[in-house]
Amino acid sequence: MKIPHSVREIIRMALEEDIGNGDITTSFLIPEDQESRALIMAKGNFVVAGLPFVKEVFAMISAGARFTIFINDGLKVTKGDMIAEVYGKTRALLAGERVGLNILQRLSGIATLTNMFAEKVSGLNARIVDTRKTTPGLRFMEKYAVRTGGGSNHRFGLFDGILIKDNHIEAVGSITEALRLAKEGHHLAKVEVEVENLNDLKEAVEGGADIVMLDNMSVENMKEAVKIARGIQRNIILEASGNVTLNNVRDIAETGVDLISIGALTHSATAADISMKIVR
Repeated sequence: MKIPHSVREIIRMALEEDIGNGDITTSFLIPEDQESRALIMAKGNFVVAGLPFVKEVFAMISAGARFTIFINDGLKVTKGDMIAEVYGKTRALLAGERVGLNILQRLSGIATLTNMFAEKVSGLNARIVDTRKTTPGLRFMEKYAVRTGGGSNHRFGLFDGILIKDNHIEAVGSITEALRLAKEGHHLAKVEVEVENLNDLKEAVEGGADIVMLDNMSVENMKEAVKIARGIQRNIILEASGNVTLNNVRDIAETGVDLISIGALTHSATAADISMKIVR
């Protein structure tokens, strides 16, 4: 995977934030020329995600560091599994440890939660997708983790998809007018509209929406929404969003929606438990 310059800059800034003018503890204790091997180990059960970025961390600190992957991104590990090994200057290994682990733990947590949701809807047509509720600056990495866990990416940002939300509708005056303006402004992009009730759903579908997001609807209302929408426009794409949990996601998928967007994938995932140990 080619890491974008913007992401490499985020990693560089993270290292600068942690190291500052230098790792004073290590500089006092470790000879400059000492070399070591460090093992990155799972301390729990999770889906691995983020190893290309961890490799970049150590490459930035020391061009001579050798990073070996034992378990690829997307695979499940159990407590005690060896995920990767880094060999190089001991000072470099210790300087990159925390930033590398922070990234790996965060992304593995996202991949693990995504995988849990994806497994809940296994065998059904609905796909699990993420949102823009990501950590500022980390969107590329966090959306990568969602894909690694078996989910799909929604739009990356405001620039690559038209999504008419409640505040747009309020500002413009109606769903119909918002759709008219969007379609006149951009003839190629698909237009998605967020609705909260069945009346707004009908207005959105009849107004020519390509995708309709059913926001915070009950499962029963979603079932009715799917029936209504497909009766008007057979191939319309329907997305469910809001208050999706592991307990109700399969029920939501069984309504017939195509997409289920979950902000919690990136804003509420628990970091995986991972450690790095020097072995000489």
